[in-house]
Order: sequence, then C-alpha cells, then structure tokens
Amino acid sequence: MERLTQEVAYIAYHFHWPLDEILDMEHKERQLWVKEISDINSEINKTRK
Repeated sequence: MERLTQEVAYIAYHFHWPLDEILDMEHKERQLWVKEISDINSEINKTRK
C-alpha cells in the first residue's frame, strides 16, 4: 500500500491528475509515468547546473 501511495502522490504532485484517474491505472502504467516524470526532472536538473 505504501508504494501505491508514493506513486499516486508523485504523479498527482507533478501532473495534477485527479486521484481516481491515477488509481484507475494499472500498476505498470503508473510505474511508466513515475519513470517519465523522473526523467523529465533529471533533464531539468541537468540544465540548472
């Protein structure tokens, strides 16, 4: 349950998607979005250095 909460919070914080929409996703899809957000953040952080 903790992992689900972390994934939902991460996606909701960054993309502002509604809770129901995030919870309706399969775990694998949520993981893909978490990775994509992480990649975006990494690229942003590279340009700030």
